Amino acid sequence: MKKLDKLIIKTFLGPFVATFFVTLFVLVMQFLWKYVDDLVGKGLDTMVIIQLIGFTTATLVPLALPLAVLLSSIMTFGNLGESFELVALKSSGISLLRFIRPLLVIATLIGIGGFLFANYVIPVANLQAKSLLYDITYSKPAFNIKAGVFYKDIPNYTIKVAQKDKDNQTIHQVMIFDEQSGAGDKIILAEKGQMVLSANKRYLYFILENGWRYEERGNRGYSIPSDMVRFSFKKYSKAFDLSSFAFNRLDMDLFASNHQMLNIRQLDVAIDSLQKVEDQFSKTINSYVTVRYQFFKWKDSAWLATAPPLKVKEFSDIVPNKNKRTVYERAEQNTREMVSSLQQPVQEFQDKHGNVLMHKVEWQRKFTLAAACIVMFLIGAPLGSIIRKGGLGTPLVFAVIFFVIFNVFFMIGEKMARSGVMLTWSGMWLSNFVLMPIAGFLIVKAMNDSQLFNKEYYFRVIQRIKKFLQRFKKQPTT
Repeated sequence: MKKLDKLIIKTFLGPFVATFFVTLFVLVMQFLWKYVDDLVGKGLDTMVIIQLIGFTTATLVPLALPLAVLLSSIMTFGNLGESFELVALKSSGISLLRFIRPLLVIATLIGIGGFLFANYVIPVANLQAKSLLYDITYSKPAFNIKAGVFYKDIPNYTIKVAQKDKDNQTIHQVMIFDEQSGAGDKIILAEKGQMVLSANKRYLYFILENGWRYEERGNRGYSIPSDMVRFSFKKYSKAFDLSSFAFNRLDMDLFASNHQMLNIRQLDVAIDSLQKVEDQFSKTINSYVTVRYQFFKWKDSAWLATAPPLKVKEFSDIVPNKNKRTVYERAEQNTREMVSSLQQPVQEFQDKHGNVLMHKVEWQRKFTLAAACIVMFLIGAPLGSIIRKGGLGTPLVFAVIFFVIFNVFFMIGEKMARSGVMLTWSGMWLSNFVLMPIAGFLIVKAMNDSQLFNKEYYFRVIQRIKKFLQRFKKQPTT
């Protein structure tokens, strides 16, 4: 490796590491902002939050790599162009393609690393992150009784307190409505009380003072009236089971078969199995239709070939007038029955086919995002040498523009691939197909020292156009 290669690689790696972590941080903040309502108020442990952020960060690495490569390549070549180092290199006979060759190798290695990460790490991280997020989303909020509000999160209980002191334990004017099955309704009223949590946080005790306890006894719902019993108390303790508020993890094997949790080899096996099931289902439906509806075996115009040699233009011409109504009613009834009987198989086939497409899309995604690192570098390197601006301002603007273009076409292509509008490979590679001509255009302009983003160039062009128009106006008319 020559000194020039070491210099350009060293210049590139610093901005790449910095922009990668900044990009990853922004993507993680976007995730937290999206799910902040599901995380707040659940009483989650710090370790659970750290695990969720860690696994989510790992899943966002393939998306952060292309943007980091794009931004760092623009910054690297922009700094070199701003300090006239590119001019010195070109004047010494070194072409731009020779200059970007070592970084192209680095970008390729980054893409390969991104693919390996997406194939071996992302499935595990997705499994952990998705299952953990599911458990958090569907867990109950932490126990929190507010004054003047009916609290119903404890099963079979409704609680209301009129006032709650600042110590968050002393409560006043307490009302508890007990609806447990197998017993009559119970109502507890008390002037004040204390809320005490057990050592293992499994039970919450209400130690109530000066109140009444009402209980309905008898056969509820029958003609025999029930008895209402009232007890007064000076001090009464009521325990509530808080096990439903505990954060419990589900078995992760429930999520293991999802397409996002599989690597390339597992996706190949799953796609092959799903396609066999889809083909067998299609054969079953096809045999059902051909046996029950005989007309399916002929083409639409087959009856004309077998019809008598009459001059007819429509099918109704060969049906006697007295039988037309009966024929039309039978045809309408049969059509209605056919559509009704095929609705469920059609929906089932669409679900099976959609599942196959989801697995194929995930298979292509692992290669698409890895190849995007190379495409982004081929855009960023010539773009930085053209704009010749270092720092973070101007390169960030161009990086955001091209990354938005990439992301928009990536989402459009993925949606079309999932819906079957486009083939899965063409839909998932749509963003790279769109950006490759742009990369080629920028490379050609950079090799020819184009003034594509030079304000003075466009100012001179505008001045020339103005002079031409002025000369055209001064020409005498004959």
